[in-house]
Amino acid sequence: QVQLVESGGGLVQIGDSLRLSCLASGRTISNYPMGWFRQTPGKEREFVAGISWNGGSTGYAESVKGRFTISRDNAANTVYLQMNSLKPEDTALYYCAAVHRWTRGIFTSGASYDSWGQGTLVTVSS
Repeated sequence: QVQLVESGGGLVQIGDSLRLSCLASGRTISNYPMGWFRQTPGKEREFVAGISWNGGSTGYAESVKGRFTISRDNAANTVYLQMNSLKPEDTALYYCAAVHRWTRGIFTSGASYDSWGQGTLVTVSS
């Protein structure tokens, strides 16, 4: 069983940066595609960014492309989301998720993911 714990959220101003971390425990995630999603009250959880098992492929939602960067350190069993030029519309609860099998590519659908963290809150103040 994989446990995922996100950290790094907080209250920031427009244009600021944050780096979210997702630390996995229970088993290695080095063979697993990983992703970040976000959700605001009353809305569906949405894909933000995904990364392949070895970091060779990444993908982003159009709304964050060019501002957010997903990366991973398999030795540290950790995935990151660097968020720059933050906007009020980036305010959300951010979740880390793992696909529990070795497979190529990245996944944009939440249904593809097998485990989720509890989320970390990002608030961008205007």
